[in-house]
Amino acid sequence: MELELTIIYLFDLFGTFIFAITGAVKGVRCKLDILGVVVFACTVGCGGGMFRDMLLGATPVAALTDSAYILICVGTGLAVFFLAPKFVGKWRVILFADSLGLGVFTALGVAKGAMYGIGPVGQVLCGVFSAVGGGVVRDIMSRSVPSVLTSDFYATASLIGGIVYLILEMTGLGIFSKFLIASGTVFIIRLIAIKYRFHLPVADTALPVDDYLTMHK
Repeated sequence: MELELTIIYLFDLFGTFIFAITGAVKGVRCKLDILGVVVFACTVGCGGGMFRDMLLGATPVAALTDSAYILICVGTGLAVFFLAPKFVGKWRVILFADSLGLGVFTALGVAKGAMYGIGPVGQVLCGVFSAVGGGVVRDIMSRSVPSVLTSDFYATASLIGGIVYLILEMTGLGIFSKFLIASGTVFIIRLIAIKYRFHLPVADTALPVDDYLTMHK
């Protein structure tokens, strides 16, 4: 059990670091100042995990009881701010990191849900909320429609990965193997969706959405 907790903790820190990168990059692209970039790094890096812990009743949340989480986010935010000209324009690198973080936090959320004894559906949802929570807050703060609602198989990839993790729990595999397979599944699905521009269907309307809303004001 102690080994499992250590593995979960290390994956949590790794996922926090990866998502902090994507949050900081979003802040730079929005032309925020140094504080704004750090805030975005902390929001995305810790937001999903905080949301997950609150859902599970694991309070105070890990990000507030262990300073490593905030320090990782602050350090990452500062690094991205000062190194921005070198890699912020390399959007593929950012998508790669975001997909990796999505996979790690999905597996982590399901594993933590299982530790707290919630049911299978709750475990999968815990994985999804853990993976997308920080990004939702980031998009709201930057006045954007949350990418989880519009992006290529974002939450869908997380949902599939959570189900894969549940199936793996029945096989007797070690927690490290389950993490690798489930997070790898999310990562691959997300990259394939980006490459081939997969999207869930969108409702068709007779008028463009803006015109429809104007008519019904």
